[in-house]
Amino acid sequence: MFAQRQLLRGAPRLSAQLRTPLQRRLASSTPAQAGENAFIRERRAVKEHAAGTTELWRKISIYGCIPALLLAGWNAYNLWNEHWEHWSHMPPLEERVEYPYQNIRTRNFPWGDGDKTIFWNPTVNYHNKDKTT
Repeated sequence: MFAQRQLLRGAPRLSAQLRTPLQRRLASSTPAQAGENAFIRERRAVKEHAAGTTELWRKISIYGCIPALLLAGWNAYNLWNEHWEHWSHMPPLEERVEYPYQNIRTRNFPWGDGDKTIFWNPTVNYHNKDKTT
């Protein structure tokens, strides 16, 4: 029983060993370059594809992204200046109407005088506790 089991286990290996020289002989008779097989051809094709794709994305980054970023920056700069030009025509903060829904405080903040938020900007924000309509 033990010998049979060993023989059956070794049969696939034996048949593979017998097939290998035949396969090598047939594979070497293809008209491809000497020492080249399908794996090497595939790897070469992958490397060529990677080189072409790398070059494409380099060109896109240099000739596409950089000008797009410059245009976006120029647009943001113009919008910023237009915004502050608009603010210069508005009345001063002290003269503006403060509506009851603005600056609602149910309790004081734990910092400063308790009336200003973390993002308080004295150039833009104004709050007079006595001046609600």
